Amino acid sequence: MGAYDNIQNLYHLIKTKTAVPVPGPYKVGVDLGTADVVLVVTDAQGNPVAGSMRWASVVKDGLVVDFRGAMNIVMELKAEVEQIMGVTLEKGATAIPPGTVGRNAEVCSHVIAGAGLDPVCQVDEPVAAAKALHIDHGIVVDIGGGTTGIAVLKNGKLLFSDDEPTGGTHVSLVLGGAYNISWGEAERLKKDFQNHSRIMPVIQPVIEKMATIVNKMLRGKSECSQYPVYVVGGTAYLNGFAGAFSKAFGRPVEVPPHPLLVTPLGIAHFG
Repeated sequence: MGAYDNIQNLYHLIKTKTAVPVPGPYKVGVDLGTADVVLVVTDAQGNPVAGSMRWASVVKDGLVVDFRGAMNIVMELKAEVEQIMGVTLEKGATAIPPGTVGRNAEVCSHVIAGAGLDPVCQVDEPVAAAKALHIDHGIVVDIGGGTTGIAVLKNGKLLFSDDEPTGGTHVSLVLGGAYNISWGEAERLKKDFQNHSRIMPVIQPVIEKMATIVNKMLRGKSECSQYPVYVVGGTAYLNGFAGAFSKAFGRPVEVPPHPLLVTPLGIAHFG
């Protein structure tokens, strides 16, 4: 099954709260995002079996700021998916922004352990996205709520990854300031597709900054100039984002369907 088919299928499973009736063993991935928490289950080959998500504010700039809140959400998602599938989930993987180390990295594993999942692996977020997209050769840009990270792969091997602040959170901050509205109102404004054409000129500078960050990460790496570029993460949902980012980046980029679900699906591959 193709990578994009898997993403579409995962979206359908989450939306309908259903599961694919296939036997185990299963892989489990938990994405503790700045704007949402997603739990995904796949079969042994990485095809989606079930999933669930919650909008949440338990992470900031890639760091868990509400441990108990994050743990409770993962417990809820785990229980929901277990009921849908009729099985008990025991192990899982998590992901972190590139460069996260020490206790900041460990806390993600502690969250899922507290929720009843034995943490078996922790992977860089853009690396997980590359896995979901079946990329052996290319650049994955993962725009999270608080950070923009990249992973560069050649012949299936990771050449390097990097991460810097600036993400969907900054888009909401700009919208809040421009329209003199609250954080929650800015988030709702951003998530409504009918508003995208109106807000795109306002958030253009943020998108340009994201592109500048990625270009800076790739500076001096001429061999990457011909690599295909994929952009994932919630911000990539914005209508017009791909064109605006491509123009600022100086190269075409591709946004997969349901880009918010790419990294969670990839995390499960490691679970």
